[in-house]
This record gives sequence, C-alpha cells and structure tokens, in this order.
Amino acid sequence: MQEMSKNSLKSRQDLQDLAENMISCAVKQLSPQKAWLNAGESAAKYPHKTAWTEGFLRPLFGLVPLSAGGFKTGLWDEYLEGIKNGTDPNSPEYWGDLDGKEQKVVEMTTLGLALAMVPELVWEPLTEQEKKNLETWLLKINEVPLATNNWLFFYVIVNMGLKKAGAEYSRETMETALDEIEKSYLSDGWYSDGPTLQRDYYIAFAMHFYGLIYAKLMGEEDPVRAKRYKCRAAEFAGDFICWFAKEGDALPYGRSLTYRFAMSAFWSALAYAEVEAYSWGVVKGIVLRNIRWWMKQPIFDRDGLLTIGYRYPNLKMAEFYNAPGSPAWAMKSFLVLALPEDHPFWTAEEEELPELPLLSVQKHPFMIFMRGEGGSHIQALTSGQYARFEPSFMAAKYEKFAYSNVFGFSVPGAEYGLDQGAFDSVLALCESGDNLYRTRRSCREVKVSENGIYSVWEPWADVAIHTWLVPCGSWHVRVHRIESKRELTGGEGAYAVNCDFYEKQENGSEMRADERMSKAFFPWGCTGIVNLEGPREGILVAAHPNTNIMYSRTVIPTLEGKIPVGETWLACAVLGAGTAQEAEKEWSHCPEYRRDGSGFQISYGKCVRKYSDVEE
Repeated sequence: MQEMSKNSLKSRQDLQDLAENMISCAVKQLSPQKAWLNAGESAAKYPHKTAWTEGFLRPLFGLVPLSAGGFKTGLWDEYLEGIKNGTDPNSPEYWGDLDGKEQKVVEMTTLGLALAMVPELVWEPLTEQEKKNLETWLLKINEVPLATNNWLFFYVIVNMGLKKAGAEYSRETMETALDEIEKSYLSDGWYSDGPTLQRDYYIAFAMHFYGLIYAKLMGEEDPVRAKRYKCRAAEFAGDFICWFAKEGDALPYGRSLTYRFAMSAFWSALAYAEVEAYSWGVVKGIVLRNIRWWMKQPIFDRDGLLTIGYRYPNLKMAEFYNAPGSPAWAMKSFLVLALPEDHPFWTAEEEELPELPLLSVQKHPFMIFMRGEGGSHIQALTSGQYARFEPSFMAAKYEKFAYSNVFGFSVPGAEYGLDQGAFDSVLALCESGDNLYRTRRSCREVKVSENGIYSVWEPWADVAIHTWLVPCGSWHVRVHRIESKRELTGGEGAYAVNCDFYEKQENGSEMRADERMSKAFFPWGCTGIVNLEGPREGILVAAHPNTNIMYSRTVIPTLEGKIPVGETWLACAVLGAGTAQEAEKEWSHCPEYRRDGSGFQISYGKCVRKYSDVEE
C-alpha cells in the first residue's frame, strides 16, 4: 500500500503509524460480529472458520504492544466486540472448541499477551459473564496434549496471561511446558524446534521471542528462568546478527517465510526484555531497517492486507498451514512499541551493523555464513537440517547447498525436468531418461568446520554421495564423490537470478553457457558455475515462473552430464555476486581445484586447503 511504503520508519511515531495503518486495514475486513477476518479464498489444512479466527487474532501482535506503549486508538472497540462474540458459545461467530493440537492453540497466544500487557483494555471492560466466557475458552488449551516444539510456549503465554488478569489458570501446565522446553535447548544460545534437526527462524521468532516475553513479565515470580532466557538470547544474538544484511534484509531460509518481518521480532523482544546484547542503536537499526526493507516490497494486497508469499505474492512456496490471514504474524516485530518513548531504544541514534566476521561458522544450524560486498550480500552454506514433519518443499527450504539474501531460493514448480524443478544450488539426479529428479533431502552424516561442510546423503538406497562445501569469498566450491549402482543424469545449479527485465542490448547483461561453464550476469545480480571435474557442460535453465521466492522469473546457470555406475567425482565452483562490479572482479579469480586419488586441494587467493576422503 502506498501509505505504508511512504512511511520513513525512522522514529517511534513512524512505527506506531505503520502498526495502526496495518491493523486498521484488517479491521475494515471484519465480519458482522467482528470475530472473524476472511483475508482471502485460499485454504490451509484447517477449516475456513479457524482461518478466519486466525485472521482476527494475529493483528493483536501489533495492537497489544501499540497500546501497551501508550498509543491511543479506537481500534479496540471492534476488537473487544470480536473477543466477546468469539468466546460466547451462543454467538454465531463463536470460535469453537479445540480439536486436539490444532491451529486455534497457536492463536490463543495473542489473547494471553493481551491479558498480560493490557488487561485494562481486554479484561477489565468485560462483564462477569464475558470474563467467564473468555477464561473458559482460553482454559481449553490445558485440555489438549502438549506439543513438543515451539508450541510449548503457547501453553505458557496463555496461562501467564490468565494469571496476570487474576483469572483461573494452570500453574501445573505452565511448569510442565517450561520443563519440556528445556529438552530442546542445545547450547550457545541455540534451541532446536523440538526433537528435530530443524533450526530455522522459529528459534528466533518463537523460542526466544516467547522466552524473552516471559522473562520480562514473569521476572519477579520466576527470576531463575528469566535470567536464563535473557542470557541465552544474548548469546544467540551473536550468531543471529550474521543472518542480517547491511540494508536490513535477512537470509531467506527454512519454512514460514511468509511471516516476513517477523524475522526481526527477536530483536524487538530483546529490547523489550531489556537485554543489551548490542548497543541500543544497533538493535534499533536492525529492527527498523528490516521493516523498511519489507515496506519497499510488493507484499500487500489492494486492501492493505499482507499476502501469502515472500518478496511478492506467491502461493507456490506456501506452507500447508498458511491461510490468508497467517502472514500477520509479521506484526510480532511491533513488540518494541510497548517500550516508552524515553526508553534508550527510542532515544538512541540508529546505528549500522557492527563489524562482523567475513566467515561465521555456526555449528548448531550446520551453517557457514559468508559475508561479502560490504555486508550487503550474505551467502550461507548448509547441510544437515531436517524438519521431520515434512513441510511443503522441505528439501528446497532446508537442504540446498547454499542460500543467499540476494538470490533467495527456488521451490519446484512441477515434477518433470530441470526447468520445472527449478534446481538452484543443488545437485539434482534422475535415472537416465526418466527426467524425474531427486535432490538432497536429508543427510546421513554431517561435519562442520572452518574449512567447510562435509555431508553424506543417499538419494536412492544404492546411491551414496559424499559432498564437500568450501567457502571461497564470493565463490564456494562443491565436491561430490558419488558411489552409484545405477546410471544417472545430473544437473547442478548455481543460484537462480532475476531475468524479468533482461534485454540483450542492456549494458552489463550477459547470459552464456559452454562446455566448461554457465553464467548469467545482470546489473542487479550475477551468478555462474564453473566445472572443475567431471564430464559435464554448461546450460542455461529457464526456471518455471514463480518458483523463486524473490523473483517471479529466473534463469539458473547449470552443469549437466551423465554419471555412470561405480565411483564418480564431480567438482564445481559457484559464484554469487550482488553487483556487476563484484562479479567482474571475481569471475577471473575462480578457485583452483586439484585431486589426487581420494584427496583434493582447493586454492583461492593465498588460501590453500587440503581435504582427504579418509579424514573427511
């Protein structure tokens, strides 16, 4: 929407205006009794009425902190009416009972926050019967089985809200959930999202986000946990800051990316909980730059509601639990509005990111972050994450070799061929002639060090692939040792680059492939892949439209070739550059590769690394 994109987002007032504007757009779409918001006609795995309940409740992530910070708004009139009717069993818009671990459990959290942070607006205006209705509906959360991932915090926040309001609550459920959460803690500030290898944005905008809210609101009653959560968050911040680029955007990785600027919600929660992991100016800059970046993207519909998608509306990359109202989880980043105007977060001058390492090895998410081009381009090499409940396009969202804030990543558009599969940053394999490709889905073994990431994966039971990913500035090198009992055809892609505005005559644009390499260079982004070992040649793959989460039309420089039965070694170097200047400088300095038996050497500049298939 034009009003939102024009907001400079420099001050507290600017962010308040944005929050009120977004919530006002939602309020205009409310149902007759104000308890539902139908944001669109697409569906999620849960019933439409549950999706409408979600659509109503999620904007409270913005309205609650907005009001907690003292902002006066008339939006509560409609919201209070909706809460009354949604929790009244005699209302035609009653939200209904819970059917096990279902979506309404997630949405109850906003009411828990409201009761804890602004009871004078949500609880005190209710009649005794209305209070009983709200209390009864929220207490239903204690009757359903506990989940084992970030959902554990929903039980905590809802019961905390009831407690703060003076209503009935379950201390036992809170304690059980809090104890279960401890089983997901790893070390160094990192959690896993339950008993899984999944370590994505849910660690930031769920596990830490709710933990920091608990630390702030329950600090006096539970000082031990509060201190623990704050210390963990401060430690996590040291890794998570590397996920953010100079201009405010962050690395797209994992599921639920349609929540967009919820990416910066962790930093809002860090400030809300008074955790000074970095200077207030640095934290302020991360939050505001991230939201500013998002406001420049086409993410709203004509009614001012957030759409499903990432940088543009796109149902293709959506999760099975994404309803039209789901993207409003982005409003979690508005939590910082609960801080008063004289808080140092608001009085501090916005600062740039501090000097960050060019290479950040993060062992818990199995990632190596490569920071280049003055902090504008982030590339992450990765192996080993796995979401065991198999979200949509899990392999594309977690198990590509590399991810980038400039190029994003692609999900398959269909099942046949390289163009439909949109196989950027993967080695895609098919049995010769069938054109049905498989990529890495999970790893049997993973080792992460400063020298790179080693993994073993098996696309078929009788095919084992040993893969090394080696960082080299704006380049990275991929080496594969393939042990196969079947003949295969392979296609290995560089990044997918936006080709929507390509004109052959345009200055600085070039797409070319030959027997050794494939490249696509544009003024807005350049990527290429160079063959270092193996019988492959370069091709340019025009990916199916809307497969990339950043750009609707992309081309993928690719190496293609046959893989015989037995042992085969493949190696390539992949360049990712956000500017033509960086690409021109780096393209002529491709890393050098030399293999001798089961060992190989990679040279880049003055750096020489040796690898052994025995030592791995």
